[in-house]
Amino acid sequence: MSTPSAAVQRLRLRTELRRARSQAGLTQRQVATTMEWSPSKLIRIEAGEVAVTVNDLKALLAEYGVTDRRRTESLLELARGSRKMPFSEYRDVFSKEFLSFLALESSASIIRGFHFFVIPGLFQTEEYIRALIARTGQGGSPERLDRLVEARLARQEVLEGDDGPELFMVLDESVVRRQVGGPGVMRPQLERLAELASHPRVTIRILPFSVGAHQGLRGPFTLFEFSEDGMPDSVYLENPRGESYASNAPEVTGKYLEAYWELEDLAVGDDMEPVLRRIAAGLSEGSGDLAPVTAEPDD
Repeated sequence: MSTPSAAVQRLRLRTELRRARSQAGLTQRQVATTMEWSPSKLIRIEAGEVAVTVNDLKALLAEYGVTDRRRTESLLELARGSRKMPFSEYRDVFSKEFLSFLALESSASIIRGFHFFVIPGLFQTEEYIRALIARTGQGGSPERLDRLVEARLARQEVLEGDDGPELFMVLDESVVRRQVGGPGVMRPQLERLAELASHPRVTIRILPFSVGAHQGLRGPFTLFEFSEDGMPDSVYLENPRGESYASNAPEVTGKYLEAYWELEDLAVGDDMEPVLRRIAAGLSEGSGDLAPVTAEPDD
């Protein structure tokens, strides 16, 4: 049996620590006071934002009255295994919230998502990434831009091999119509998307404009499912301002899973490769979708 990823082990550990504190009838503030920690330290440990040292974990378990040797050793192993989180080397360019997203993404067995702003990061070409970051003002220095591109391309390694996650993505039609970087960038991006549409672990569907108003207008979201026993599903939400929210509460993940099924039913998904190639072929240098509408009338 393969060893669970560091992200999965940290998620398990935070769940177990919350349960142990609840069973002990203690609040976060009470525990922080007894441990002589700032309340934020315990909050971050229970949120999975930071690792907990073995010594701190032993002290916590003693405070919670956890004395069972087998349970204690299991939790200590989780602490040891969760130290090295994926993509932690990119702390200089990513927020802690997005690093948590990357941890979920790299550990999930099934990923479902709805997108209506841009192509999902796992599917973006390098040229598209650079154009998107430059246009949205996220790049900053050339060095930071290179780091962001490097990290996004590194994420795409989950598409390689046979043991990566299954990906189910519903894209609003605007995603494939919006010419990020112009036709010269968008055409190869759409060709890449067409290639991925025939990938054995990737399913791409497009939600046409003709659907009108729909559940996804509340914002894009990503759902993660895990093969490990006891790992709850998680959902990650992000809006255009960069604010994000993640939850593994069943009432939240359940609501978004229902929304995903509804969007998937409304979307077009049969034989998407030729559809995407036709959209790519329809792009012409120097003109956009509104060109016929905005062109000056002939005299």
